Amino acid sequence: MAVNEGVLDRIVRVVIAIVLAVLALGQHGAAQWILWILAAIALITGLTGFCALYRLFGIRTCPARKS
Repeated sequence: MAVNEGVLDRIVRVVIAIVLAVLALGQHGAAQWILWILAAIALITGLTGFCALYRLFGIRTCPARKS
């Protein structure tokens, strides 16, 4: 898994994960589960720097490596 997210992208994903987790605390039932799952996905992709959808669509937000 190569990193395909830039620093700003990763920070935004972690912030979104926190917001979704806070929103999940005020929900019940299916809505709460959906918010928790979305928060987990955003947090994992933000921490690892890898997004499978980016790879699928050929998107890369991290700067190119200098050779």
